[in-house]
Amino acid sequence: MIRLLKKINFTQRFFLLFSGIIFVFALSFLLPLLFPVAQTLLVLAIIAAWIDGVLLFRKSFKLEAKREHANLLSLGDKNNIQLEIHNLSGLNLELKIIDELPEQLQYRDFALFISLKDRETKKIEYEIFPTKRGKYNFGNLNIISRTRLNLVTRLDSIDLQHEVAVYPSIIQMKKYELNAFRSIANTLGLKKIRQIGHSYEFEQIKTYVTGDDNRSVNWKASSRRGELMVNQYEQERLQQVYAIIDKSRSMKMPFNGLSLLDYAINTSLVISNVSLQKHDKMGLLSFSDKIGSVIKADNKRNQLSSILNALYNEKEHVLEANYELLYYAVRNLIKGRSLLFLFTNFDSIYALERVLPILRKINHLHLLVVIFFENTEITAQAEKDCENMMDIYLQTIARKQIAERSLILHELLKHGIQTIVSKPDELSINTINKYLELKARGMI
Repeated sequence: MIRLLKKINFTQRFFLLFSGIIFVFALSFLLPLLFPVAQTLLVLAIIAAWIDGVLLFRKSFKLEAKREHANLLSLGDKNNIQLEIHNLSGLNLELKIIDELPEQLQYRDFALFISLKDRETKKIEYEIFPTKRGKYNFGNLNIISRTRLNLVTRLDSIDLQHEVAVYPSIIQMKKYELNAFRSIANTLGLKKIRQIGHSYEFEQIKTYVTGDDNRSVNWKASSRRGELMVNQYEQERLQQVYAIIDKSRSMKMPFNGLSLLDYAINTSLVISNVSLQKHDKMGLLSFSDKIGSVIKADNKRNQLSSILNALYNEKEHVLEANYELLYYAVRNLIKGRSLLFLFTNFDSIYALERVLPILRKINHLHLLVVIFFENTEITAQAEKDCENMMDIYLQTIARKQIAERSLILHELLKHGIQTIVSKPDELSINTINKYLELKARGMI
C-alpha cells in the first residue's frame, strides 16, 4: 500500500479544479442557488479523478524501457545516449522522463517529454558532455505518466542502473583515423603538405608531373619510355614516436570544462592512433615530480589499447615538473632517435629558462617538439575595447603576457627546437599537422 501511495501524484490541473469548486462553495453562502451546482461539480470531479487513477493503476498497466550508448564514453565530446520506451498500458499517455544521470555531470533539472500511443515504441536521444575521466554511474529511469484527463499521475522507476567508463576521446581518435592512410591530409583543418625530398624506401617508377622532385628522375627509365620518369618513394616506416605528458600543476588550468592535461591526453591518443596507422612505433611517457606511465614504442596489435588504458588513469599533480628526471628517463628508456611530442605549459620566460638546457640536451638526442598552450582568455582581453581604467590595466597585463609567450616561442626556435603553440580545442589538428610535416620533410 505504501509503495502504491508513493507512485501517486496529483497534477496542477487537479488542484486548480478543486480550488475552483471550493470557490463555488464559498460563493454559495452568498448565493444559495450555487450550492447544488457546487455539489454536482464536486461529484463529477471526484469521479473524473477516480477514473483517471483507475486507468493508470490497473494491473495491466506496463511500460518498458532501455538505455543504449557506446561501451566507452569519450572525454570532452558530446556523447549520444538513447532511450527506448515501449507503451504496453493500453492507454495513450503523456510521459515525463527523468533519467538519473551520473553525479559528475551535475545536471539538476534534466527531463524529457514525449507522447506515446498504446503499443507504440519511441526512441529519444540526448547528449552528455563528460569533463572528467573515470567511472560514471547511471541510475534508474523515472517515468511520470498521465492521461488526457491530467488529474492524477503515476510514477514508475525502472531499474537501469549500470556503470560506464569515460575514457580519453575515442570520438576524436576515430575522427582523424582515416587521415592516417593519406600522404596528404585533406580534412578540414588539416594542412596540405607537399612532400619535399624523400626517404629511402622505393615504391614505384611513375611519369613525371609538375612538382615532382627533379632529383628523383630515373634517366634509364626515361630513355626507354621517351618521357621523363621519376622514382617514387614511400615515407619511412617503423620510426619511433613518443607522447610525453607533463602532469604538473601548470597543466591544471581549465578551458571549457577540461584541464590542459585532459586536452594533452586526448591529443596523445589521437596522435598515437595516427602514427600507428602510419606504421610507426608509438610510445608514451608521463612525468611530474616523478615518472608516471612508461610504455615503450612499439606497433604491436594491442599497443593502442595499452596507451588508452594508461591515459585513462593519468592524474594531475600539484608539484612542479622535474625536467632533470625527464632527461634521465629519456636517456635511459628511449633507445634510438625518436620523435618526441612534449605536452607542457610554461607560465613565464623564467620557467622556460630553468629547463631550456635540458630541452636542448633532449633535442640533441631526439627530434623534440614542445607543445604549449595559447590562453584564449588573455588574447580576448588584449583585443577588447577599453571603457575604463580597469580595462586598460587588464589589457596591458594581457598584452604583456602575449609578448612573453612570443618570447618563449622565439627562444625555443632559436635553439632549433620544434614548437607548437595552440589553442586547447585545436591541439589535435595542430599536432597531426606537425607530425605529417615532419614525416614529409624526412626529419624523423
